[in-house]
Amino acid sequence: MRCPYCGHTKNRVVDSRTSREGRAVRRRRECESCDARFTTYEVVEERPLAVKKRDGSSEPFDRSKLIRGIQFACTKRPVTLRQIEGIADAIEESLERSESGEVESWQIGELVMQHLRDLDQVAYVRFASVYTNFQDPEEFLETIRELAEREGYDAAQLDFLESVLAEEPSPKRPKDKDREQ
Repeated sequence: MRCPYCGHTKNRVVDSRTSREGRAVRRRRECESCDARFTTYEVVEERPLAVKKRDGSSEPFDRSKLIRGIQFACTKRPVTLRQIEGIADAIEESLERSESGEVESWQIGELVMQHLRDLDQVAYVRFASVYTNFQDPEEFLETIRELAEREGYDAAQLDFLESVLAEEPSPKRPKDKDREQ
């Protein structure tokens, strides 16, 4: 390590400790030539993480995009920004531990669904409906069934939901001002 004061390359480590929540090692050094002290940090070189999309293309991992997707599912739900950021942190850490620098987009979606299922069931169903791209009410109902079985919901509630989804759509009600005339 080159001394920032005299440029000499011989120095000794006076003190070492972890820093930045264990992501770096802080070292106090002393130059053997001019006796000046300086600090260096040793960090692991992070590799960029890429996301492989369904169409085969790749793009850099974007934490803000992940948070926006989770926030959208949690709209008007009792979920705090801190909880959402906690989910993003956990997912990002999990992805960084992967052996390759590329992860499939479906893996990220599965991780989000695992976390939302435990946090808020409505947000989970919202995210699942977009992520899995439901094509008909039966797919939606199947996700509700799985959640109901896992959480032990009353079977009567599930039967009611199934009956509502099975009904023919009713004609739209006239607007209030149309009824007044």
